[in-house]
Amino acid sequence: MNNNRQIKVLFVCMGNICRSPTAQGVFRAMVDREGLGDRIATDSAGTIDYHVGGKPDRRARETALKRGVDLNDLRARQVIVEDFDLFDYVIAMDRSNYHDLLELCPPGREERLYLFLDFAPHLPAREVPDPYYGGAGGFDRVFDLVEAASKGLLQRIREDHLS
Repeated sequence: MNNNRQIKVLFVCMGNICRSPTAQGVFRAMVDREGLGDRIATDSAGTIDYHVGGKPDRRARETALKRGVDLNDLRARQVIVEDFDLFDYVIAMDRSNYHDLLELCPPGREERLYLFLDFAPHLPAREVPDPYYGGAGGFDRVFDLVEAASKGLLQRIREDHLS
């Protein structure tokens, strides 16, 4: 274990405009509040390229801002195979994204791939639902799930890399 190496976390959903940028923003804010911004880096990506270069969905940005998290600097990008070498944690928002990532994952890198809500085993949900086609309430639900899983992820990183 190298305690001086920066830990890198990539959050992945389908389009990289709702769930994964919300996860990146929430986790980044949590890391910064804990004074770990120089030790833990974050990014987000999508399994598809429909929104590359675009800002997160307006509803995601508004929901996050209401809760003190700014997503305005984030831009969508598509996940690439090299991400499995660059990131210690490649975190899928749902099983579909997980399976897409597993197909892209180079042999020997599978241990870097996670389902996000596995870091929140106390929750009954196992996937972060896609809020894109729903109302504002779906974005609030995503934020709540992401916040709970982010706490568990940060605890895991502390135990595995920062202790």
